[in-house]
Amino acid sequence: MACGTCTSGGGCGCSTGDGGCATCPSVQVHDWLPASIYGAGDLVEVAFKGRRKATYRNARSLPITTGDYVVVAADSGIDCGYVTMAGELVRLRSKKATNYPVILRVAHLKDIERHEANRKAEEEAIRFSRHSAKRLKLKMKVVDAEWQFDRKRISFFFTAEKRVELGQLVRTLARRFHTRIDLKRINDREETARIGGIGSCGRELCCSSWMQKFKPVNTHAAKNQNLPLNPARITGKCGRLKCCLNYELEHYMSALKKFPRISSRLKTENGLGTVQKVDIFKNLVWVQYPDGNWEAMALKAVQPLTKKVADRPRKAQRMRKGPRGKNRKK
Repeated sequence: MACGTCTSGGGCGCSTGDGGCATCPSVQVHDWLPASIYGAGDLVEVAFKGRRKATYRNARSLPITTGDYVVVAADSGIDCGYVTMAGELVRLRSKKATNYPVILRVAHLKDIERHEANRKAEEEAIRFSRHSAKRLKLKMKVVDAEWQFDRKRISFFFTAEKRVELGQLVRTLARRFHTRIDLKRINDREETARIGGIGSCGRELCCSSWMQKFKPVNTHAAKNQNLPLNPARITGKCGRLKCCLNYELEHYMSALKKFPRISSRLKTENGLGTVQKVDIFKNLVWVQYPDGNWEAMALKAVQPLTKKVADRPRKAQRMRKGPRGKNRKK
């Protein structure tokens, strides 16, 4: 079940482009707790379309390895996915619960063919749902569709700026597909993660390759890294701030503790100046003087001066603006 470049003996499951070898980016997690040392355990992590993952119990002690396709129990039916991780690491990462759904069997050739047929049928389902939404004049965008393995359910994922009345659309889809219809609204980041693409760095988008959860990103991350607040530079394919702004933020925050704050005043040999810019890589501080001249100073030369700064006017102003009854001069 692996591609030709896989050297792990078919254990990455990259036949569908979701594997973990060098040529296909993966959402997999490296199993650093081998079963040979800590025991195989009975919990298995299974991945489905759209980076959806769930934990299942191997109650029948089936011979399962990473990359195998398995048929699992689902809500009111069965589903099919591939194993991304098994063993002790799954138990440590999963929540404490005892009612995990079970793995029914290892997928046979017919199961895999049926699974691939469902993926192809989803393309026609997307086209029909988009046409139906347009005919009903619904302000929504159908992004993706996903058939359950036994075809007892089909889920449609869409985006919309405002609330949309979906009753008529659900009835139209039910008449066409004769199964249970689920319409799920997703945000811009989830849409980009499902579609995928290439980022400005030249690599596959993080959200569609390896990221499991979206962490909040704000403009302070760009400011602390001295990045230009240009929307074209700091926004991703989804139109939101890039997730990679958080990757090096902790290093910047730790390094900036050694530097004086921006807009703070320093008394140097050339007079009283204001800190306008810092460079944590070259350990430089740029100071601007009242006459408009700039001076680049080494961090070692600036650190002793930060203790001699007199900022009494600002301190008095902060005390006057304090809460009533506390630190407020009458």
